[in-house]
Parts: sequence; C-alpha cells; structure tokens
Amino acid sequence: MIPCMYPEILTIGPITLHTFGAMMGLGFLVGANLTGRELARRGMDEEWASNILVAAAVGGIAGSKLWAVFNEWDSFLAAPITTFFSGAGFVWYGGLIGGALAVTLIFRHYGIPWLRGADCMAPGLVLGQAIGRIGCHLAGDGDWGIVTDAPWGVAYTRAIIGWPYAEGVLVHPTPLYEAFAYTVIFVILWALRKRLTSDGMIFAVYLLMAPAARFAIEFVRINPPVFAGLTQAQLFSLALVASGGILLAFGRSRALAPPSGGQEPAAAQR
Repeated sequence: MIPCMYPEILTIGPITLHTFGAMMGLGFLVGANLTGRELARRGMDEEWASNILVAAAVGGIAGSKLWAVFNEWDSFLAAPITTFFSGAGFVWYGGLIGGALAVTLIFRHYGIPWLRGADCMAPGLVLGQAIGRIGCHLAGDGDWGIVTDAPWGVAYTRAIIGWPYAEGVLVHPTPLYEAFAYTVIFVILWALRKRLTSDGMIFAVYLLMAPAARFAIEFVRINPPVFAGLTQAQLFSLALVASGGILLAFGRSRALAPPSGGQEPAAAQR
C-alpha cells in the first residue's frame, strides 16, 4: 500500500502550512523557471516570467475555486468563507480557464503573441500540474479513485476532507497516476520544443496529451457521469483535445503554405 502523508506540514499559532498549498507553490515556481528559460531562448525577456507566474497563479486559483463553488453550490451557501478558502476543492479545468484569461492580459501588456507565449508556458505548466497532483496525494483532497484491491492501492486516512471508507478499504491513487502522466508529457514537450518551431505547436501537443491523460484516468476516479456515461472532466477534456487537434492542423497548414505573394520556397523550386 502506498502511504498517504500528512495534509499539514506545520502549524504556528493560527497559521497552518498546508501540504497541498506548498506543493502548488512549488509547481508555480518550477513552471515560472521553465517559462523564463523558454522566453529567453525565443529572444524575449526572461524576467517577464515572474509576472506571468503571478497572473497564472491568481487566475488559476480563482478559476479553480469558482468552478468548484458552482459544482458545490449548496455547500458554498451553507459556509461560503470556509468553502472558498479551504485547502481542498480545486478543479483543474477551472484553473486552466482562469489562468489563461489572466495570462492573456500579461501577454498583451508585453506584446507577446498568444500562441508563442503559450508555447513557452506549456512545458512548465504540465510539470507544475504533476507537482500539484503530488500535493493532492499527500494532502488527500478528495480526488482519489474508486475502490481497488491492487497492491498499490491507498487508504487516505488523513485526508483533508475526511476519509469516507472503512478500515482496510483501498482506492486507486489517481493523483499519482496523473503526476506520472504529466511528467512523461513534460519530457516529450521539452524534447520537442526546439523541433516544433511554428507558434502554437507545443501548446497544441499539450492540449492533445494532457487532457487525454485526464480523460483516461477519469475512468477510475470517483467523479459521477453527467452525459453519455462520461464525467464533466471527460467532456471538458474532449473539448480540449479537439482544440489541440485543430490548432495542430492549422499550424501544419501554415508551415506547408507558400510564402505570401504566391512564390514557392526556394528549396521547392526546380
């Protein structure tokens, strides 16, 4: 059995350092570092990454929480402050939307083409997701899987939201499944970043792979189906994968198109 660690690292008076919050912060810092390196490699100012980080963090956390609030509206009405500021209840696709909106403002401020900026962020984003999912596992924030008898099953007895099962019951450690998948995707994106040079291509691969991984893992998570046997996360993942496919096809068509003016590239002339 894979152990679940502690949801809290330390408490000093009224201040508690939550494991998930610490891992989330680490994920943002790692993502900002990698984004800065990519900005510099593409001829932009590496220092812009710090402001991009702040925008992504604020927008991502707000979007994630707002989506969770809408999903748990009754709980929010019963205890709005406790629900909104708790260490649990973060929804990844809400965070993706909120972060994208906030980062768009920063891109416009610095004059960064959106797809180019998204390419710079994609490797750090997916590695940050991997680190964040490790935080989910350590804290036990409720995004575990269905009951299993697999030898790697987990009992989240110290879960931050409470453990609803009897002693001896194990579940799939789906946060670790996602962390592994996102780490593999990071390795792939990092290897491709110098080969796929058209703006938007690295981000397109991210949209194809990361949501596809979530879609697959969702089959062993506890989220209920909402339409055609699929969960809300799976439906959103399909939309993101479709967006990635369209973006990739568009980028390839631009790369194959002749230069403006109707002239073929010199290498293609005979």
